[in-house]
Amino acid sequence: MADSILVTGGAGFIGSHLVDRLLSDGHHVTVLDNFNDFYNPAIKRDNIAAHLKNDRYRLVEGDIRETAVVEACFEAGAFDEVIHLAAMAGVRPSIARPVLYQEVNLIGTMNILEACRKFGVSKLIFASSSSVYGNNKTVPFAETDPVDNPISPYASTKKSGELMVYTYHHLYNIKAACLRFFTVYGPRQRPEMAIHMFIDRIHRGEEIRMFGDGRTKRDYTYVDDIVDGIVACRAAEFEYEIFNLGRSDTIELASLIAKIEKHVGRKANIKTVDPQPGDVEQTFADISKAKRMIGYEPKVSIDKGLKNFVSWYLNNQGSL
Repeated sequence: MADSILVTGGAGFIGSHLVDRLLSDGHHVTVLDNFNDFYNPAIKRDNIAAHLKNDRYRLVEGDIRETAVVEACFEAGAFDEVIHLAAMAGVRPSIARPVLYQEVNLIGTMNILEACRKFGVSKLIFASSSSVYGNNKTVPFAETDPVDNPISPYASTKKSGELMVYTYHHLYNIKAACLRFFTVYGPRQRPEMAIHMFIDRIHRGEEIRMFGDGRTKRDYTYVDDIVDGIVACRAAEFEYEIFNLGRSDTIELASLIAKIEKHVGRKANIKTVDPQPGDVEQTFADISKAKRMIGYEPKVSIDKGLKNFVSWYLNNQGSL
């Protein structure tokens, strides 16, 4: 059955891929996005160009911090569910602009939750982050691990968002899931993120910076696997749950750069610099709960994902 779904942040990297899938599955999709200048807004315009041609797609340009904008969007939508991806993203930028991150990620999320309550939306999926685990010493990271020591304002806002979502589930019987994404990459990835930046600079013969000794580890997850997880979560029945969505397969930074060199076909000009405040030493997802409860099963290896990403980059670099 076709549903009416609101995707906040649906013009961005993960959001536009999710909208691709939802439209392909026959749903009616409304996107609320403010096209801010965190990176070139033209990239987001390009992300949604095909969506605008679909009569089951509606775009609302507006800011989730604006209560009137959010309420007008909900009033016109009659949504069956909300997938809340909109946020200020990134660990390092959040240290430079913590107040902005608090305003967007907390006030904006509260506005979405209040609109769900007011307009009777009974199902919500909230995009959280692996950053909530901080420098967790127990690996892989499980949803039952304590997450009381975030080391960046971004991580703090995501943990706070999970708590806010739980409160609205408890008070208003909103069925909700918080999805902790682990370092998502792939076509349309934000240009300042590591893999996109490395591919671009190595291809151009420009210097790349490697923070630390190259031994930090990340659980890189291909965007199609994340979308599969969101779609699986939509189909599952539960009251309130937190799920890790990762690949559960880590790679060291130096090894990642070597793989990118192989796929780009050029050697990197590497400058080693000090580690950055807020960066965690590793991320590593325990995905056993997501496998058990929603049938989540990541399929794309890091080599296959990088190959796909480099192919996309080479076909699109002229417009980036």
